[in-house]
Amino acid sequence: MSRITTIIPTPRPVKRVALIVFAAAIFSVNLNSFVRMAGLFPGGFSGISLLIQRVAERYLAVRIPYAPLYLALNAVPVYVSFRYIGRKFTLYTLLMVALSSVLTDLVPDITFTDDILLCSVFGGIINGFAISCCLRADATSGGTDIIAIYFSERKGTDMWNKILLMNVCVLAIAGMLFGWEASLYSIIFQFASTQVLNLLYRRYQKVTMLIITEKPDELYDAVRTLTNHDATVIDGTGCYSGAHKTILYTVISADESGALTKEIKRRDPTAFVNILQSKGILGRFFTRTKD
Repeated sequence: MSRITTIIPTPRPVKRVALIVFAAAIFSVNLNSFVRMAGLFPGGFSGISLLIQRVAERYLAVRIPYAPLYLALNAVPVYVSFRYIGRKFTLYTLLMVALSSVLTDLVPDITFTDDILLCSVFGGIINGFAISCCLRADATSGGTDIIAIYFSERKGTDMWNKILLMNVCVLAIAGMLFGWEASLYSIIFQFASTQVLNLLYRRYQKVTMLIITEKPDELYDAVRTLTNHDATVIDGTGCYSGAHKTILYTVISADESGALTKEIKRRDPTAFVNILQSKGILGRFFTRTKD
C-alpha cells in the first residue's frame, strides 16, 4: 500500500518547539500587559488561576504564585490528553503550560495602554493568535483548550464557540466578586480571542468542493493523495458548449482547501472549483489523529 501524504503533516520537532516557545512568550507578555493591567479575566484555566489569585489577595492577604496554581489546575486535563488524545501531543502541551506559567511570573508588567476597551480587543486578538501558534505545533495551552481538542476529535466539529460559553460561567463569578465592568470587558476579550481562533485554526471546519473537470482521474488522485479523502463522480453536460463534463464531489477539512485548490489548478488549469461551507456532515470522515 502506498503511503498517503497529507497536506497538514505533523510539524518536525524543532519547528514544534520553536512555535511553542514563541506562543508561550506572546501568551505571557499578553497576560502581563493587556490582561493584568486592565484587570481582565481571560477565561479558561488561566482565568480561573487569576481569579483564585485575586480572591486570595483580597480576602486572605496571600499572594499565590501563578505557575504552581496553573500547573495544578491542568493536572486532570493533561491526564485526559495523555490517555485519549496523544502522548507526544500531551508532552508538547506540557511544555507550553510550563513555559507560559513560568514566563508569566518572570515577565515584568508592561503598559501599552490604560484604555480597558483597547486592552479587551487587542488582548483578545493577541491571545487567540498565541493559542493558534500553539495549535499549529500540534499542542495546546492547556486547560479548556485540551477539553476543546478532546471533544473536537470525538465529534469532528469545531468546539471553540462552546468553550466560549463555558468561560462565561467563570466571568460571571468574577463579575459577582470584583464588579461587572471588568467581567463584561473580559467577555469582549474572550469573544475576540475565539473569533481569531476560528479564523486561523480551521482543522475541524468542513468545506464541500465541487470540481468540474475534464481530467477526473488525475484530480481524484490529487484529492486522495493530498487529503486521504474520497470523492464522488457526477456526470454532467456543459450548457454553453454541450461538452461532456465530470463533477467531483468531496468534503475535506477547511485548512486543506487552499493547498488542494492550488494542486487542482496545477493539474487542470481549466477546472472550475466551487468551495462551500459545510455546517455539518453525517458519516465517516477522515481526520489525522494526534501523535
